[in-house]
Amino acid sequence: MPYWLMKSEPEVYSLQDLQRDRFTIWDGVRNYQARNFLREMQVGDLAFFYHSNIQPPGIAGLMQIAQPNLIDPTQFEASSKYYDAKSTPEKPRWQTVKVEYVERFPSLISLDALRQMFSADELWVVRPGNRLSVMPVAEAPAQKLLAIGRGG
Repeated sequence: MPYWLMKSEPEVYSLQDLQRDRFTIWDGVRNYQARNFLREMQVGDLAFFYHSNIQPPGIAGLMQIAQPNLIDPTQFEASSKYYDAKSTPEKPRWQTVKVEYVERFPSLISLDALRQMFSADELWVVRPGNRLSVMPVAEAPAQKLLAIGRGG
């Protein structure tokens, strides 16, 4: 099963918001590499929900891909900060997925803790200067993260 890590600033959209809403569209990704990762996602893939731009940043819980290959509607909304004037309904540039809440971990796995447990090759989020908001997570690190997150 493929695993992913997806970042969101809690003041924009948090794991608590997803827990309340149960489902959401993961909109607003405007990096081509991150968009390409979104295009690879399939129903049932698991994604670690990473809270960014807080102190401390880290993995708060887990969600799963409920619906892949959706057109990101914000690219067409002129009032949206994610509007893309070069994108048209006939030729959309930005895709996304619908995610579903799975679980909140008992405690946040902080970025500092992640840096102590994983190398930059094992877990991209610990790479210096990494700004991707969506990235793959290999099986072995994913299993370790699940065990840590669930208190194992």
